[in-house]
Amino acid sequence: MIRRLMLVLITILTSNFLWAQQHKLEINGTQNDIYLNHTIAPKETFYSLARMYNVSTNELATFNHLQLKTPLHVGQVLRVPLTTTNFTQKDAQANVVPVYHTIASGETLYRLGENYNKVSVASLKEWNHLQSNDLSVGTPIIVGFLKVGNSDAALANTGETAKEPKPANTNTEEIAAAIPVVNAVAPEGTKGVSTDKPVAAATSPANVSDKTDPGFYGGYFKNLYNQQTTNKSFVDKTGLAGVFKSTSGWQDGKYYCFNNDAVAGTVLKITNNTTGKSVYAKVLDAIPDIKQNDGLLIIISNAAAAELGSGESNFSCVVSFGK
Repeated sequence: MIRRLMLVLITILTSNFLWAQQHKLEINGTQNDIYLNHTIAPKETFYSLARMYNVSTNELATFNHLQLKTPLHVGQVLRVPLTTTNFTQKDAQANVVPVYHTIASGETLYRLGENYNKVSVASLKEWNHLQSNDLSVGTPIIVGFLKVGNSDAALANTGETAKEPKPANTNTEEIAAAIPVVNAVAPEGTKGVSTDKPVAAATSPANVSDKTDPGFYGGYFKNLYNQQTTNKSFVDKTGLAGVFKSTSGWQDGKYYCFNNDAVAGTVLKITNNTTGKSVYAKVLDAIPDIKQNDGLLIIISNAAAAELGSGESNFSCVVSFGK
């Protein structure tokens, strides 16, 4: 698990560099079946791509008729679905990246709009600063925007955003803060991180009872959850939660989790079905695909588990988020 988290950090940094070198995002398909093509680069995974394009790992794998266990190969082309979750054709807004169509012979703005969800000619002209309906073959035309999640996302610093982005931030501090710890001496350069088998990688008890309820009434990310779910429909899933041991959350209420249904950075509400208590935890990544985690809906930090009153064992919960 620890090695996997360190790989996540490396992958995010690599993705930022690679995307700075790539061309504009080019749309494919028509109507409601639209997507982007992505050519796999070294060290890229379903998880890094899902974070990059603001889709879930399951959605990305299913769209390509693959399983999450399927290895990806350098040069392989994956289709990235454009949905209401990660694609918008409303007015240009912050934290979006333009998606283009290259004009072919005989194409018009009207036909372009009809092919891509009936976007208006007026919007196409506004996005592309066009003074007339005349088009030249080979011209890239903006037909919508990829929602990159937030200004810290990998794509937000590629020079392609519709508005001036903030400097890229790989969120390495958050990931490092939530890395699981056990009672062992960490090697140099990995302060607070053990090389022993981490509890987060399995479903064994995390010694939650050695600390008391931190009492943050849901935790630091509650307000962010409310913001993320505004004007969205709620998704509720019931299943088993596992626990990993971490130093994060005990002093500041910053709870983290691993989950396969939401992209990294999404805040989930976790409710213990036995105690009725709820906490709000930010997704770091997908659940590690190992046997010990089979059947788990989510893995949360032990500070979050303490506030939920879940004890040391896996427990039944409801996970809620906006979509």
